Amino acid sequence: MPIIRRPDPRPAPDKLDRESVRRLEVELLGAERTLRRREVASGAGVSLLSARKLWRAMGFPNIGDEDVAFTPNDMEALTTIIELVRKEQLTESAAISITRAIGQMTDRMVVWQIEALVEEMVAQRGISDAAARRHLVAELPQLIEPLEKTLVYAWRRQLNAAVQRLAVRAETAAANQPDTPDDAPLPLARAVGFADLVSYTSLSRQMNEKTLAQLVQRFENKCAEIISVGGGRLVKTIGDEVLYIAETPEAGAEISLALAKAFTEDEVLPSARVSMVWGRILSRLGDIYGPTVNLAARLTSLAEPGTVLIDATTAATLRDNDRFVLMPHKPRTVRGFGEVYPVTLARGTGTGLVLD
Repeated sequence: MPIIRRPDPRPAPDKLDRESVRRLEVELLGAERTLRRREVASGAGVSLLSARKLWRAMGFPNIGDEDVAFTPNDMEALTTIIELVRKEQLTESAAISITRAIGQMTDRMVVWQIEALVEEMVAQRGISDAAARRHLVAELPQLIEPLEKTLVYAWRRQLNAAVQRLAVRAETAAANQPDTPDDAPLPLARAVGFADLVSYTSLSRQMNEKTLAQLVQRFENKCAEIISVGGGRLVKTIGDEVLYIAETPEAGAEISLALAKAFTEDEVLPSARVSMVWGRILSRLGDIYGPTVNLAARLTSLAEPGTVLIDATTAATLRDNDRFVLMPHKPRTVRGFGEVYPVTLARGTGTGLVLD
């Protein structure tokens, strides 16, 4: 049954009510702004320089000495971070790095959530974008608590999943190399994959803002679902491309094949070029680095639409697995790597990933 979208009966205000914005700020910050930056730093028992390092890491804008910009909750948060350093649970550099991770991730998350809510209001209520944003300010107080609970819940679940992965890796290392230190140049062995939509640039030029937003959202949602079901992690989305990793070459291969198949069969999205390389990486600031990542990116441009391309080393790790078919190609010269022997990865036995 089609959804009937009726205009929102509630009139949208011509401009934002300043008093409503002020009340919402107090609810979000937990108190009125009554403190200057030196007072907060002094209350936490640290120099202003140290406090500013953490605030910059969190993504706060520059605040002047005379600006009344902070609340007692800001002082409490700063004290919490500083206490971890004082108790030597974290070094100062680690505290700054973790704080930056929190700041960057929550900033991106908040922007994403607001845009999703605005889009929903526009679509379901038949109002303009500007009106939806005015309505959201008025309706946000009812969403704060459930969104906050969901955030904490998801963070704990993700942290637990990370702990389980750490435990599995530690057990595997102890069983295979109990007394041998890992002297590899990069610490983590991972399957690194890219999926890149075909003809995205030309398509985006023909779309309006709404249609393009729907295409991007559909692409991101489908990638996130497949990568999650396959036991991988979506590292980041860059326009028409996703970067993901998996714990084993087999898991990376299954995710890659599922992505290529999904976009080939999608009635809205174009097909995708997919690549995957098994190798060592460095993980920092939520991103990954190293030659393995670079090679996977290069192979994406060589892949045919709807196919998965891997390198010869990765193919060797999958050679004896009948779930995969390997089709070698002639060597290609790849910038930064010289001569590379690409291999097309295809489905062998089995059904692959099953999405509910």
